[in-house]
Amino acid sequence: MAHAYTPGLRVAKKAIIRKKRILPLKGNVLKKVGDSVKRSDVVAKTDLPGNVLTINVVNRLGIMPNEITQYMLKKVGDTFQKDEVLAESKSFIKWLRTKITAPITGSIETISPVTGQVLLREPPQPVEVDAYLNGKVVEVIPTEGIVVETVATFIQGIFGIGGETWGTLKFAVDSANEVLKMDKITSEFKDKVIVAGSFASFETIKKAISVGAKGLIVGGIRDGDLREILGYDLGVAITGTEKMGITLVLTEGFGEIAMADRTFNALKFREGSIASISGATQIRAGVIRPEIIIPYEDSSHESLSSEGGEAQSVKIGDSIRVIRQPYFGKIGIVKSLPHELQKIESETKARVLEVTFPDGKTEVIPRANIELIQE
Repeated sequence: MAHAYTPGLRVAKKAIIRKKRILPLKGNVLKKVGDSVKRSDVVAKTDLPGNVLTINVVNRLGIMPNEITQYMLKKVGDTFQKDEVLAESKSFIKWLRTKITAPITGSIETISPVTGQVLLREPPQPVEVDAYLNGKVVEVIPTEGIVVETVATFIQGIFGIGGETWGTLKFAVDSANEVLKMDKITSEFKDKVIVAGSFASFETIKKAISVGAKGLIVGGIRDGDLREILGYDLGVAITGTEKMGITLVLTEGFGEIAMADRTFNALKFREGSIASISGATQIRAGVIRPEIIIPYEDSSHESLSSEGGEAQSVKIGDSIRVIRQPYFGKIGIVKSLPHELQKIESETKARVLEVTFPDGKTEVIPRANIELIQE
């Protein structure tokens, strides 16, 4: 049978999921292999060095650089509070002395007798990494973090914004093709992850933020609403660090697109469970997809497959999603996999496949422009 290889966009009702929880720089790992963890548990922590600030002491006191230590009231390593005196000129008349006070709270990093400058450093910023999922620690990466394993429903979206969060899944629509109306969003969705249908408008998303919802899972939104939501153009960089008050996961694409039945049904089956979601997305090299992970209380591994991320074989009859224009977000069935290279719109030749969409139309799509929807 003809087949091709393509990245997979996963929809799994029950699978073994392993997630690395890694510090941004080396620190202390607080868990060991075999430990059970809750999503909010801190599993590793470190301190980020504080910002630095330079003060030109010799210019302000009118002295020579090699005299600086004679005028400093603090030495290297000493801590100080904001507005505390760090150095002062010498004068028999106290009120005529020039005093240099600390503009920040911190410590003395260096005192240079060459440049006459003093380097101040703010206190370190503590950084903690939580488990994100309920599960078990299956690997410890010394000084960096852990790998946590769980059995969960696992769904990848096509695009998202906003960081990691979690909340109870709660539906606001009755069907996969229903548009989420603003009046459906009430205070009962506070701290919840809302599941919508085919579309949510800018006004509806703002309403979800205003009631304190943690996340919104929806088929699509208007691409023009992204700037309104964020207040700036997103560009092509990785998403996931936006501070917008909610994490947004699009399961299908931009526009009004009904959520795939298998996705909608998988979420509906887990309604009332706590879902961990992330909007982090990177389309280019090193692909990162937004994700929805809903752990099971029963962690039985029987008849389960690992999450996986390798290229998958796509065959005639498989469900795929188009990930580039002009059919971005559309779901169809593979009709054929021609062996010959074919000329595409860019005037280059590429391997293609024929896809039949729900409206019955068949289109020729470059193989690089689709993702396999996996069970």
